[in-house]
Amino acid sequence: MSVKSRKQEHTEATRKALVKVARKLFAERGYAGTATEEVVRRARVTRGALYHHFKDKQDLFKAVLHEEEMRLALKVGEVAIQQSDPWSQLISGSQAFLDACLDRAVQQIVLIDAPAVLGWSGFREIDEAYFLSAMKDTLQRAIDAGQIAAQPVDPLAHIIFGATHEAAMLIAHADDEAAARNEASAAIVRFLSGIRVK
Repeated sequence: MSVKSRKQEHTEATRKALVKVARKLFAERGYAGTATEEVVRRARVTRGALYHHFKDKQDLFKAVLHEEEMRLALKVGEVAIQQSDPWSQLISGSQAFLDACLDRAVQQIVLIDAPAVLGWSGFREIDEAYFLSAMKDTLQRAIDAGQIAAQPVDPLAHIIFGATHEAAMLIAHADDEAAARNEASAAIVRFLSGIRVK
């Protein structure tokens, strides 16, 4: 094994350790309650190592957010792909997304802190990168299959995307998360049923 590849492995391991520890702390304490000093201590690296990989705490948070969004998108995709047609994929994917919003890490990192830390437009840019194109693709296939009336896909995707994320916010801020999830789920299904060709 070359010296360079050992160095690269060490660099990747350090970055992974920082992100893993930061995710745990951000999920438990939120962005404001997480100090970079503790991230460094728990990851067993130096402050220099932290700033070698990330320019600041917000940059570290962005890396955690990207991993959380990727994890969430994979979870939703795995559920949706098991369905045989685009309409069922749309429904099951939205339900899987709402289920995932019961996870404390998703609530704190994605739904509560990301809009506050990155600003609404910064958060939406990242969030849309993981979900919007898949939703557009599913909607187009549903239109092609005659399950949804022919219409421009872009505005429809944004409206559904927005409604689903508002439902997720409702769950994240509810006193009774399970009840909020069930109510939001039923509302989303009723909402989506309104665009289905009878």
